[in-house]
Amino acid sequence: MSSNPTILVCGSNGQLGSELKQLEDLCTQYDFIFTDVDELDITERESLFTNLEVIKPDIIINCAAYTAVDKAETEIEDAYLINADAPYFLAEYAKQNHAFLVHISTDYVFDGLKASPYIESDDVNPQTEYGKSKLQGEESIIDVIKPDGVIIRTSWLYSSTGNNFVKTILRIAKEKEEIKVVDDQIGCPTWAADLAAAIMKIIEQRENISGTHLYLYSNEGICSWFEFAKKIVEYAKIDCKIIPIPTKDYPLPAPRPAYSAMSKDKIIKSFGLKIPHWEGSLKQMLEQLQ
Repeated sequence: MSSNPTILVCGSNGQLGSELKQLEDLCTQYDFIFTDVDELDITERESLFTNLEVIKPDIIINCAAYTAVDKAETEIEDAYLINADAPYFLAEYAKQNHAFLVHISTDYVFDGLKASPYIESDDVNPQTEYGKSKLQGEESIIDVIKPDGVIIRTSWLYSSTGNNFVKTILRIAKEKEEIKVVDDQIGCPTWAADLAAAIMKIIEQRENISGTHLYLYSNEGICSWFEFAKKIVEYAKIDCKIIPIPTKDYPLPAPRPAYSAMSKDKIIKSFGLKIPHWEGSLKQMLEQLQ
């Protein structure tokens, strides 16, 4: 029987979970167990605890989330079940069994009214049901009297798997001569592969972490969705014109943060991370996709 620490990845079919799967062969000092809702329903406390008693994870990475931002405005119960209740159950288990918990949160916990990069101590003020449910998930973990672990807020996540902005722009750009994209929402893209690598570096240093700590993570650099889209078609060598429009011309059920760029100073200093610039990561992801 292996003496390696066991890492349980919840939500492993999503963008981040899929990138963690890619690291399994490189991280041979751990035994990975990848689960999604079909194998492990983290919203059902009793069955979850029964399964966790069998798995006995030393480390839990919770990538599972309800991420349909607009649908969350009406599917409120589903959003809170996955984004708030489930993290509480995982934190309970982690606290009782001395497991290390990594939980992924979002820039939507902020109101987007700031004009400089957010830091961990900034006030939260979510403007959507999605953001409120994710914030409640963070608070529910803290309420369990701090299991050892980290909460990582990230933004504009994309990868070669799943539905995301990059893949949507690629698809539409091949079909249309021009695409209108908002230019007054500012933030930073995050390649899920870079976040997955950062999580593994944090896990390597978990012995130094006591209690639950909050960090912000995205790729380096700041851009608008319009600038992001322009780079996508440029790097993919697709002949499609990207036209800037204001948010008011593209109304959606849930408001998007006007500004959600985040400072990475704390996570860099704490774990010695080298965070790539978003343009380089986008290029690399598109090369992989091709």
